[in-house]
Amino acid sequence: MSNCLKNSAAAKVEKSVNPQQQKMKDCNAQAASQSLSGDARKTFMGNCLKNSPTTPDEKPMTQQQKMKDCNAQATNQSLSGDARRTFMSGCLKTVTD
Repeated sequence: MSNCLKNSAAAKVEKSVNPQQQKMKDCNAQAASQSLSGDARKTFMGNCLKNSPTTPDEKPMTQQQKMKDCNAQATNQSLSGDARRTFMSGCLKTVTD
């Protein structure tokens, strides 16, 4: 009987997802859909988690702000060519999704 109650309580805890957990889930799904791995995935996840709104009242960055921010990050990381293109694509998708 007590084991049944424990399982029921655990199920309720698992179902309640806080905003940070939901954000992580969403960013993970986006990274997987883009087939990102290694440093590109790590960079994308960092950007996605930093730039996604945490509450419904919080507004996401405008496309222009996001482009400026992503461009600065790519420059700071000395990215060029395909690596820069991949990074920029992942970074900018967090605004449009």
